[in-house]
Parts: sequence; structure tokens; C-alpha cells
Amino acid sequence: MDQDLISKKDLLELTGISYGQLYRWKRKNLIPEDWFIRKSTFTGQETFFPKDKILTRIDKIINMKDDLSLDDLADMFSPNPTETMLNKDEVVKRNIVSKVTLDFFIEQQGYSEEFSFEKILYAYILEKLLQTGEISLEEGKTLLQVLSDSYKKFEGKNCELIFIRKFGISTCFLVSIPSETYFESGVKVVARFNLANCIEELKIKMND
Repeated sequence: MDQDLISKKDLLELTGISYGQLYRWKRKNLIPEDWFIRKSTFTGQETFFPKDKILTRIDKIINMKDDLSLDDLADMFSPNPTETMLNKDEVVKRNIVSKVTLDFFIEQQGYSEEFSFEKILYAYILEKLLQTGEISLEEGKTLLQVLSDSYKKFEGKNCELIFIRKFGISTCFLVSIPSETYFESGVKVVARFNLANCIEELKIKMND
């Protein structure tokens, strides 16, 4: 059996949740349908899950369900943006994006009294890459342009941002998940971000 999968029986034993809780969370869209993987075993058909994903998700649900309703949690885990808007001071105060990165973002994208979730997401991804030193400010301009031009085509869908570099020349693009991506020899994958994960992280930060 694949090492990165966990059986339903082992999952329930490891986490201490009940069969009823698991399927209630599924009905509430807290756990995606495609995480329930049916496989044939010597005892018949059994259900398995992507181990790391399901354990991380259940841990989050358990830790957050006392503060948020299941519907609020479902919205938190959804890849869809929210209608929440924040002004510049709130974005910095909530430690979502540093003032330096936000000023650079405004220089490139323009100032507004309030920033939409979509715009804050772009700045948040830029911050993640700049903080690690993986991209330069000049490359940050390319990143913002790609997100501005392409993100809406994937909105509400699971997609991945891939940033690559070869011979000092860089580019980035969005691809649907699941997908298989191959690169020519010499290409360095600088960063890969699952946007659904970024959206979830951002929603949590904005609700803190």
C-alpha cells in the first residue's frame, strides 16, 4: 500500500474522531470528496486518505471548531476568495504583509482605500517569496503581473504557482491541480505554491 496513504480505520484510531464526525465533516465540505480514495484490499474495498493532508486538516478542524461554526470552517478551507476587505494599516497590523512589501505592491498595483481579498492574496504570496530571499524585487514585478493577468481564470479552482529560473532568467505561471509538469534540463524550480493552501493561510490570518 502507498506509504503516503492512511486507511480510514487507522485514521479514526489515530485521531480519536468517530466515523460519524468524519462523514459529517465531509458533508459540510470540510474534507474534500476526492480525499476519500477507494482501493481494493484482501478484505475487499476500503477507504484511504492522503495521510499528511487529512491529518493536518483534522488537526485544524479540532483546534478551530470551538471558535468557528462548521460553515465558517468550510468557508475557511474553500479555495474561493472572501468578500472581506482591509485597509493598508489593517494588512500590516495583522502581520499579513510587511509595510515594505505592501509599499512595493502599491507602487506596482496602485493604491486604494481598501484592498480586496484577491489583492491581499497577491501581496501575501509576494511577501512569502521575498522573505525567503527566493526572488528579487524585479522578479516580484513579474509575479504580480502573472497573478493579476491569470489568477481570475483559476478562481475557485485548485491551482499551483510555479516560479522557475534558468541562466538567470526567471518566469512564473499558474497550472491546474492535479497536473504533471516537466521542465527542460537546467531549469531550477525556485518555488511552488498551492494557492488553495495560501488562501487558507490568508483567511486564518485575516480572521485572527
